[in-house]
Amino acid sequence: MYLQTILIDLLIERMIALKIRELMSRDVRTVSSDTTLKDAANIMSAIDIGSIPVLDNNELVGIVTDRDIVLRAVAKGQDPNQKISNVMTKDPKTVSSDTEVHEAANIMAKGQIRRLPVVDEGNLVGIVAIGDLAVEGKYEDEAGEALHDISKNTLS
Repeated sequence: MYLQTILIDLLIERMIALKIRELMSRDVRTVSSDTTLKDAANIMSAIDIGSIPVLDNNELVGIVTDRDIVLRAVAKGQDPNQKISNVMTKDPKTVSSDTEVHEAANIMAKGQIRRLPVVDEGNLVGIVAIGDLAVEGKYEDEAGEALHDISKNTLS
């Protein structure tokens, strides 16, 4: 029984200490700030993603989501050939690959963010989405709580 308790404690400790690098997507498609809304939307559609980090000179300057394009441009009847820099979220919150999963979930919940770019030493190395936390079953509760906090202002 004592050994079983120790093993359970070790497993719990391991789950708590899980780092973002173990869950993040490493193959991240990016665009530059002068990419058009139409081109960004086509990229998102072609590879079935909902957000794209924006890099200029290999530096993360923003992130654009399908929702940004719809609400900040399409719904207002704006030109789809305008630059993505007009609708992107500038200076997005980021985490490092060493960030613990529960900390990233807290950042997502507090900032109502569904996707976090992962940056190490100034370089984009991946992206983590709320769904990545949910897929990793150990963090289903954290993902659910974060998603609830993210969505609560949009639920009516």
